[in-house]
Amino acid sequence: MTVRSAVMGAGSWGTVVAKLLCDAGGEVTLWGRRPEVVDSVNERHENPDYLPGIALPDDLRATLDPAEALEGAEFVMLAVPAQTLRENLTRWVAHLPEHAVLVSLMKGVEMGTCRRMSEVIQEVADVPQDQVAVFCGPNLAREIATGQPGAAVAGCTDEANARRLQAATMTPYFRTYTSTDVIGCELGGAVKNVVALCVGMSVGLGFGDSTQALLITRGLAEITRLGAALGADEHTFAGLAGMGDLVGTCMSPLSRNRTFGENLGRGMTLEQVVAVTKQTAEGVKSCEAVLELARKHNVEMPITESVVDVLYHGVPIKEAGISLISRSPKPERYGV
Repeated sequence: MTVRSAVMGAGSWGTVVAKLLCDAGGEVTLWGRRPEVVDSVNERHENPDYLPGIALPDDLRATLDPAEALEGAEFVMLAVPAQTLRENLTRWVAHLPEHAVLVSLMKGVEMGTCRRMSEVIQEVADVPQDQVAVFCGPNLAREIATGQPGAAVAGCTDEANARRLQAATMTPYFRTYTSTDVIGCELGGAVKNVVALCVGMSVGLGFGDSTQALLITRGLAEITRLGAALGADEHTFAGLAGMGDLVGTCMSPLSRNRTFGENLGRGMTLEQVVAVTKQTAEGVKSCEAVLELARKHNVEMPITESVVDVLYHGVPIKEAGISLISRSPKPERYGV
């Protein structure tokens, strides 16, 4: 039986996931807020603003009407910027199908509440934990859109729902794994953006691969410490939702967060980088919430703290880097 899905958000990743669901044999409606994007998807089968030159499936429908998109959906894929989720979902909640699985495609932590995206979804939609899933992994939108081999993790506390989401997203070029560790999947996706900002800054300053490897490895340690404090399975961070997503985001020039950091490292101000950045770099806004969450749980996250200092406390990047490297060592085995 054909699976019906709604993808709420017509940015690059939302559009790619809509394509993926279609390629897996599903019936998909993509909701967008901009008429020109919706018209282009329906008439030209392209999203020129976010994925120029990528042909979208002929049977992918787009609409400006959230109620139309959500009608009869078994999966509701939420693909709006993390900090707008609460506002958008509040508007849509009356149209959500009663038993639909609500899937977060977002990688952030809510400012002000420090809630993960699945927690925001549960609260606003008033649904049980096992009706909320996450879809995460090392996926750069344009590469997946062109059919390059890729993979993701479908995370849900209900293993049956995770397997249903797995089946709905499997294609000849894309493989989905399952996990019941929603906390680990979400933290891996959210914090890797912050680490990628720091890696980008180092690249912008002219540092090489050794420095990047240092930051990625120590960043993974930060993610793992926070995850352990919040009850995640530490093994999750060795997989696609942890190390995989971290490496992809930190190393690729297609990464929004790394590119944002590079521009800062080259000497642009925060305001200048924001002005030239067309798509949301989630780590820029989530970093303060991640740091606040860490402090609430007495978790040391020096890379995250350095990023917050540079972005919001006026600390020069070189000064933050010196402080990061020269801080007092901790008795950590094996350099992890």
